[in-house]
Amino acid sequence: MDLLNALVALLNFVVVPATAYGAQLALGALGVTLIYGILRFSNFAHGDTMAFGTAITILGTWWLQSSGIGLGPLPTALLALPLGVLGTALLVLATDRVVYRFYRKTRAKPVILVIVSMGVMFIMNGLTRFVIGVGEISFADGERFLVDAKAFRDATGLAEGLSIRTSQALTIFIAIIAVSLLFWFLNRTRAGKSMRAFSDNEDLALLSGINPERVVAITWVLAATLAVLAGVLYGLDKSFKVFNYYQLLLPIFAAAIVGGIGNPLGAIAGGFLIAYSEVAFTYAFKKVLGYLLPESLAPDGLVQLISTDYKLAISFSILVIVLLFKPTGLLKGKTI
Repeated sequence: MDLLNALVALLNFVVVPATAYGAQLALGALGVTLIYGILRFSNFAHGDTMAFGTAITILGTWWLQSSGIGLGPLPTALLALPLGVLGTALLVLATDRVVYRFYRKTRAKPVILVIVSMGVMFIMNGLTRFVIGVGEISFADGERFLVDAKAFRDATGLAEGLSIRTSQALTIFIAIIAVSLLFWFLNRTRAGKSMRAFSDNEDLALLSGINPERVVAITWVLAATLAVLAGVLYGLDKSFKVFNYYQLLLPIFAAAIVGGIGNPLGAIAGGFLIAYSEVAFTYAFKKVLGYLLPESLAPDGLVQLISTDYKLAISFSILVIVLLFKPTGLLKGKTI
């Protein structure tokens, strides 16, 4: 019985939240990987793209709620997601035309585009704060729990209750659907094959009659869609605050680089590696060990490897270690 209680505690506080967080990071890292693999620069504005798309989705959610429209047990934000995707896609396409297109035409070095993207990041951050403010916003409605801890305890007789929030289950489900559709698009459709050809060899792709501006536009729309999905799911799971998405940029880039930037499978693997590392290193294992060890050996302290205040340091440390010993990433970085 104690072994089952320890397993439930581990599922409750490590496995389930880390899996949901890993799915969010994987979606964000896929957007970074698409931009890097096809447009060949690291987009530092990606975190604030997520924030902007989430802000538009929240505004749409509030409008739907005020009109009495909802999804019952599911969050109303799911209905507002297309609005967030549309608004963000239009913004990034306009940004590309006004800003990035000039540097792409002049074949500027990638480092120049990185610096430019940092400027775009600050502008986008300010725009998002202007649109929705700087406070913390909780916009999840509907049923809060898919599996309730009390009901689980009553049904099983265990001391520990398993709790799975609706937002966590939705995150995993939507991430699986989104990733499957993305890989189908890249491997099965004509537009996706054009993107892969453009990524492999830009000059040869141009000679083959591929329209570069169309490829660029599709890339931005896909990256914006992934960014909004990741941002909204992260906001539903936790809460929305503009600065949180700025901080989320580090684990997202760490996931993309650790997995092998430019490699979509690497982005997914990196997302889950970073998520599980952050959650496991900051979790206090006192309760789990209390179930597993005899009472005389039960720990007095929290048995926490690192405080949650230093959560981002874990992403940074993993990133540095991988860059030192395997610069191409765990799965060798390559083009789309």
